[in-house]
Amino acid sequence: MSTVLSAVAWPYANGPRHIGHVAGFGVPSDVFSRYMRMAGHDVLMVSGTDEHGTPILVAADAEGITAKELADRNNRLIVEDLVALGLSYDLFTRTTTRNHYDVVQRMFVAVRDNGYLVQQTTMAAISPSTGRTLPDRYIEGTCPICGTPGARGDQCDACGNQLDPTDLIDPVSRINGEIPKFVETTHWFLDLPSLASELGRWLDEREATGLWRPNVIRFSQNILEDIKPRAMTRDIDWGIPVPGWEDQPTKRLYVWFDAVIGYLSASIEWARRLGDPDRWRRWWNDPEALSYYFMGKDNIVFHSQIWPAELLAQNGAGDHGGTPGEFGQLNLPTEVVSSEFLTMEGKKFSSSKGVVIYVRDVLERYQADALRYFISAAGPENQDADFTWSEFVSRTNNELVAGWGNLVNRTAAMIAKNVGEIPAAGEFEQIDRDLLDQIEAGFVTVGGLIEAHRQRAAIAEIMRLVGEANRYVSETEPFKMTTEDQRPRLLTVLHVLAQTVTDLNTMLAPFLPHSANEVEKALGGSLVIAPMPQMQEVEDLDGGDPYPIITGEYSDTPAWAHREVQVGAPVAKPTPIFQKLDPSIIEEELARLGAEPAEA
Repeated sequence: MSTVLSAVAWPYANGPRHIGHVAGFGVPSDVFSRYMRMAGHDVLMVSGTDEHGTPILVAADAEGITAKELADRNNRLIVEDLVALGLSYDLFTRTTTRNHYDVVQRMFVAVRDNGYLVQQTTMAAISPSTGRTLPDRYIEGTCPICGTPGARGDQCDACGNQLDPTDLIDPVSRINGEIPKFVETTHWFLDLPSLASELGRWLDEREATGLWRPNVIRFSQNILEDIKPRAMTRDIDWGIPVPGWEDQPTKRLYVWFDAVIGYLSASIEWARRLGDPDRWRRWWNDPEALSYYFMGKDNIVFHSQIWPAELLAQNGAGDHGGTPGEFGQLNLPTEVVSSEFLTMEGKKFSSSKGVVIYVRDVLERYQADALRYFISAAGPENQDADFTWSEFVSRTNNELVAGWGNLVNRTAAMIAKNVGEIPAAGEFEQIDRDLLDQIEAGFVTVGGLIEAHRQRAAIAEIMRLVGEANRYVSETEPFKMTTEDQRPRLLTVLHVLAQTVTDLNTMLAPFLPHSANEVEKALGGSLVIAPMPQMQEVEDLDGGDPYPIITGEYSDTPAWAHREVQVGAPVAKPTPIFQKLDPSIIEEELARLGAEPAEA
């Protein structure tokens, strides 16, 4: 058994999340975490809402409310949505807790005292109309390296190079289009060049494992070629105060410096809430512990360079040497699991342009597992993927309902009609043994694919086995076994089907947790196949304002293995577990968006 940290990207609290977000960080991390628990590993899945930075201030100003009021509202909305989606966090918290402030400031001091933070004078971009500092990401211009327009002030997505706003050709503010004014200011910079050799060695080790997705490892190694110091403080009054600069209230830590430390602070908060304040160390200080970081590809640089650099600096592992801070020797990521982008009807998701489908809207109208199934089967795992309402309806109806739902329903219906309980098996024929052997072998195949973050292939293999089970029904024709002399064979076939559905349901539980519990009930079972997360209202551990968290008790998760079906368990006439969708919803949803169908 391994100790496994599932570190899930922190959704930004400037608004509700759309399905592109949960396709990148949410569902993949939950499928992996649920599977790893079933496989016997000790999993800690943590995240929270990221609530600092200028975009929060901009959104709050637009509504005439404070940044805290906006963060409070969106934190609650996001928590509610992620619970409804069934994401099994051990702790989903937020970056405005006093615990997080304390952990971030202690991390900053450790990195600074080891010599990896240096003060430099630089040029800051100021909005002429408001006097407020513009963050790097809110400045756009032409990339000076590759010439691509629309490059951001921190990075060009086209060529992957890090940038400064002053590097951009013809920079403008994304907020109002005005030309920023650049003024001198002093900031703390993370001395990335002094950490580059250790970062490079670590990335080479990661490449040698062959585990990282090729796009992630190549991108991460490429950005080391022109690495520069990076500012870790900002001229802003909404964020975590800078240790040593308490007399400068308009200086705050860079939101990305504090956000990635959230993985550590959330683990510490989780342990404190359990009453075992050092328990987090099993996932962070044990060199044998594994850690997987889930996010979209636009966040790779922060997880494969900035966060590892912070960890190395805290550990005293760069060119300047040093000693580990009070958190001890912290583990670097085992793997950065980055998904590509999900587009919508052929267009890039954009809340500001109305090209958006919010998680809440989908879950109000459709089953959570239908969305989870689409993301798992057709999501942006290793290449960009497109969400279309026509494909959503097609996959729901033709695969989830007509494939898996039909197998569950016809199995339960035949057992209820002919026996009323799970029957004992008689003598197996070869066709029975062939199906049962295929299903049992599926645990190894599917489990290996999920562990390797190949979830699309994993669910495709499960659905192939569902197809084999439906073919078994067609070939054995139990619905035609109506005479008394055929009854022993009928009972055996129904037993085989009950066993098959039970095992397939176990395999599908990480993907479809809501329906997994319903399928178990349909066959007379009483186990909670997929424990669900809960939203709880809690007090801040250190006297701040109360807030909602996501947590759950997942220790009783059934094992990832064949489980003998319970002979004699009562089975009643079933009701369909999955809802077939009327094709008319395609036009209805496109009308809501004011969109045309994507071209085939």
